[in-house]
Amino acid sequence: MKIRTLLCAALLALSPAAQANSPQPITLKLLREGVLVSGTLKLARSDELLGVWSSSGRARLMRCEPRCKVVPSLAVPGLLTLGPDARARVVLGGTFKVGQRVGLVFRLKNSQILSVQAVVTR
Repeated sequence: MKIRTLLCAALLALSPAAQANSPQPITLKLLREGVLVSGTLKLARSDELLGVWSSSGRARLMRCEPRCKVVPSLAVPGLLTLGPDARARVVLGGTFKVGQRVGLVFRLKNSQILSVQAVVTR
């Protein structure tokens, strides 16, 4: 657990003022055994999402067309919409509480790292 926290801290420290440009704030929707990332990320150009991390570990990236399946990466055509009704979903396992603030680190293929603060909601 300590190693994960150190990894996230190191990734955040390495990111050169990399705050995600999000038109809609990123939230975490509480599930039974974790949270679902919900919101929109806007990137300057097309890219590929390789992973998402928090202090609780690595998130699962899923493509849902029509059924959801775990994938190693997600294509980002400039605007990535995540949520319960979106084709792309990101799910973090663990125990979370409503109102909790969670730091998320998004790693993109072009070596860019985006950091986002999200709040857990119902």
